[in-house]
Amino acid sequence: MPIERRMVILVVEDDPLDYELIERSVRSLEKAGVRYDLHWAKDGEEALKFLFRKGEYADAPRPNLILLDLRLPKKSGMDVLGEIKKDERLRKIPVVVLTVSTNEEEMVRAYDSGAAGFLNKPASPEDFDRLLTTVWEYWRIARLPE
Repeated sequence: MPIERRMVILVVEDDPLDYELIERSVRSLEKAGVRYDLHWAKDGEEALKFLFRKGEYADAPRPNLILLDLRLPKKSGMDVLGEIKKDERLRKIPVVVLTVSTNEEEMVRAYDSGAAGFLNKPASPEDFDRLLTTVWEYWRIARLPE
């Protein structure tokens, strides 16, 4: 039986509707007793400020998991992934790319850059919720480094 721990998740997503679906999914799990601490960065620059604890994010918690969209304003998701994976303190955090992109080259580049997964956002809210439930369940039981 896995040890229960509070999952700290950083969602890097510029679309408020997609974030709302993610938040709703997490809240439904919390009603079932699973503990999540969800944080939202709306662009690539904000994500890096959060991760490197700069400015208003000086006391930000270290995420256990990052959900990363590729198409972001200010700094692309691929650039954010690169910054995460080249930093000694951040590189072990699993980054799951969650994107509308079906581009094979982007997928290969994401994996080559250290992504733990590459998932396509489903079109329907119901399918999106099913996908997220699978993501939450996997990362809840996976062993992660501190």
